[in-house]
Amino acid sequence: MVEGAKRQKTPNEIALMILISGFTIIFLVVCTTLLPFSLYVVKVTGHGTVISVTVLVALLVCLIPTTIGGLLPAIGIAGMDHLIRKNVIAMSGRAVEAAGDVDVLLLDKTGTITLGNRQAVDFIPVGKATIRELAESAQEASLADETPEGRSIVLLAKEKYGMKGNKEGGSHRHFIPFTAQTRMSGIDAEGLTIRKGAVDSVLTYVKAQGKPVPPELTDVVENIAKAGGTPLVVVRNGDILGVVHLKDIVKGGIKERFVQMRKMGIKTIMITGDNPLTAAAIAAEAGVDDFLSQATPETKLQLIRTNQEGGKLVAMIGDGTNDAPALAQADVAVAMHTGTQPAREAANMIDLDSNPTKLIDIVETGKQLLMTRGALTTFSIANDVSKYFAIIPAAFGGTLPALKALNVMHLATPESAVLSAVIFNALIIMALVPLALRGVPYRAVGAARLLQDNLFIHGLGGVIAPFIGIKLIDMLLVALHIA
Repeated sequence: MVEGAKRQKTPNEIALMILISGFTIIFLVVCTTLLPFSLYVVKVTGHGTVISVTVLVALLVCLIPTTIGGLLPAIGIAGMDHLIRKNVIAMSGRAVEAAGDVDVLLLDKTGTITLGNRQAVDFIPVGKATIRELAESAQEASLADETPEGRSIVLLAKEKYGMKGNKEGGSHRHFIPFTAQTRMSGIDAEGLTIRKGAVDSVLTYVKAQGKPVPPELTDVVENIAKAGGTPLVVVRNGDILGVVHLKDIVKGGIKERFVQMRKMGIKTIMITGDNPLTAAAIAAEAGVDDFLSQATPETKLQLIRTNQEGGKLVAMIGDGTNDAPALAQADVAVAMHTGTQPAREAANMIDLDSNPTKLIDIVETGKQLLMTRGALTTFSIANDVSKYFAIIPAAFGGTLPALKALNVMHLATPESAVLSAVIFNALIIMALVPLALRGVPYRAVGAARLLQDNLFIHGLGGVIAPFIGIKLIDMLLVALHIA
């Protein structure tokens, strides 16, 4: 599933690619057709000179979007650097950019929304079983369980009832590890079979053996789930003994951060293997918008693909091996530093602080990257205007005298006009590198206000600055007798 996952391109990435490609093709066609046009004009009018290939090349270099093309790598590197300062390792600038467009955030519950170390707090017997029988069987089934939950069950049985299970227990004892598929663990020995696990998985196991289900089990499970806990059913030789109550602890301050995400237009979805009642209780306590219960690696992956097919950009935060396929499919995949190796390898970002609310910082950095790129793109397109007033009169002023009126900068000679425009084009890229690295500050205001400010500052600035810069370079070239 990890190998079959494929991340989509972001809308901004596609739009910029179309813009740059479109302008490049247009100006390439224009510059290519200018030579035959110049030959035709000279032939018809009988005076003037044909435009040189040197001037055409200079015009092409100045008009195609070289500025934004040269600055894009710097913007991507800057985004990665900003995240490093926030203790997040981004594998690529594209991942940071995608974060600015995120619509949906999927979070694994255990270890992400909750502290991750669910603790066993009670044994609740059902049917004819005694609490001691339940505790003893739960401990036996947990001796080889190295998860925090398994260790807490062993510890609870020891503290409450003084039970000291023997993990070595003989050559005929076979421990059954927990898996994401079976969602059960246990032990097999001579004349003894014990299983503990998720309610639905254990009930399927019991019914397959033709054993009855105690009627009070449903009420016990529902009460634990409504309290936000996780019920684990314990079975010995096919007979249900009772339920172990695991308690989840939601991380402090996470609800307030989810409110911030909602204001940023991001829908939060909690993913958990718990039953719907438990998932609903934790979701309400954490403040997420929606949840997916009884999740498997396949259902997580399908949820992401469904959202992506609806045109959404999906971010996923996880830490377990069973999160790896979903992380590989998500547009922005953040793995906890404390997570498993498969999860970290499938992600395109790693949070060194293992803090799920760090996504807010990641999204803000992504939006800052998009705003920076938008500002520089606007400036790049706007400063092409001044180059028309520099190169067009120089190229065609002798052939079409009327075009000399476009020389509003009063550049000294056609040669100095072309050279000044080319030099300015090279210098402006270097001058804008610090802005690309620093970034345009992110502000949580409406799109209309951002567009207005962008056009006024970088659009108008992109028109005015080149007029001043090209004129100053022209004056310097004349003073140095270079052109």
